[in-house]
Amino acid sequence: MLDELREAAARQRANHHLRSLVFGCKRLLSERGETNSMAIARQLVERIDALPEGPLDDFFDYLSVQLSPDPQRVLQAAQDYVELPNAQRLIALTQVAEPPRQELLRRLNRTPHGTATLVRMRRALLQRLPKKPEWMALESDLLHLFSSWFNPGFLQMRRVDWNSPARLLEKIIHHEAVHEIDGWDDLRRRLQPDRRCFAFFHPQLPDEPLIFVEVALLPDMPPAIAPLIDKASPPLLPERFRVAAFYSISNCEPGLRNVSLGNFLIKSVAEQLQRELPRIKTFCTLSPIPGLAAWLLREPDFATLPNLRRHAATDFEAARQHLLALCDGDLAALQRAATHERMDKESTAALLTLCAAYLLHLSPTPEGDPVARFHLDNGARLERLNAHGNMSAKGLKQSFGVMVNYLYDLDKVEASHEKFKQGEVARSRAVHTVM
Repeated sequence: MLDELREAAARQRANHHLRSLVFGCKRLLSERGETNSMAIARQLVERIDALPEGPLDDFFDYLSVQLSPDPQRVLQAAQDYVELPNAQRLIALTQVAEPPRQELLRRLNRTPHGTATLVRMRRALLQRLPKKPEWMALESDLLHLFSSWFNPGFLQMRRVDWNSPARLLEKIIHHEAVHEIDGWDDLRRRLQPDRRCFAFFHPQLPDEPLIFVEVALLPDMPPAIAPLIDKASPPLLPERFRVAAFYSISNCEPGLRNVSLGNFLIKSVAEQLQRELPRIKTFCTLSPIPGLAAWLLREPDFATLPNLRRHAATDFEAARQHLLALCDGDLAALQRAATHERMDKESTAALLTLCAAYLLHLSPTPEGDPVARFHLDNGARLERLNAHGNMSAKGLKQSFGVMVNYLYDLDKVEASHEKFKQGEVARSRAVHTVM
């Protein structure tokens, strides 16, 4: 009985909290609310931050249903515009078609902590979205607004070094998503003069890195990751710097998923390094291929690959049969280091042929490797495939140890981007001859 009373009291408090929040939203959107909008918005931000799980779901329901456009007003405005398509009627249509929740979100964002609250709110929304597809319009509005609020023109790029605040360095260790940082010694090596780390920050979130990229300054384009993250390796002298290799890029904030930040960060870093170190002429990546192993293990039908040249499917099947013979009929053996120790030149060539097939033919499609799609859509060129590039357990599991260099030719990124949009992957002769 006591537990039931407690649950009832908790529900009553939650309902009161939600009613108070909804009332505040209506005040903020009202004409009268404009006068005291900052004070009202500040109170709303505090209440949203304090929402427990259940009322937060109810609040998402309110935003999705009650603050959507009025269908009848939208229909009437659309009919008016069809009858007389002038500027005034187009403006009227766009005004009634915009969900009122967008204006609510804008006003919340004007408060000192509003941006952080809305980012956390979207993080929670994205976690729930698979089970709540009816919230998709709310997610679309948030993504639309965030794409403007987190425009690179508003962001600040900063170099992270060993003298950066300890709290920031801890976040770099925590958020590194590609190559785990093994403690402070490892981080210190990654911040030596021949290694660089750059991050984007937002003025409203000055101490929170949104995304960061790690760069190795080298004499040559790197074929493997182990030497780059070897914390015992000696730093190179600046006069040997000829290549800037981006070897890791990590998003720090799940609430900014699908907001384009990484492409602008890479290009901004390349331009800054070019100014600072004019000897560096080559900007490239050393990238994983996280979808390669899963694709090959599904036994794809090579004949269905898009943009296939004549006899290519036969060549790809011959490469697969060669690897199957090496692996005693189970390609999953390529996820073990011992298998790679038995590989000869022909076996390595077969693996790279299938990797090239995956990257060249599937990358322009939604089924393509996510890392490849990111760099190629960003205007990079598929430059070189590297067998045994990452022999860690993760590298073997994801891509049978293969890594790839994408080249950022700053004078050609726009042309390469347009080529990719047309379904063609810009690639070097070295990759072309692998096919």
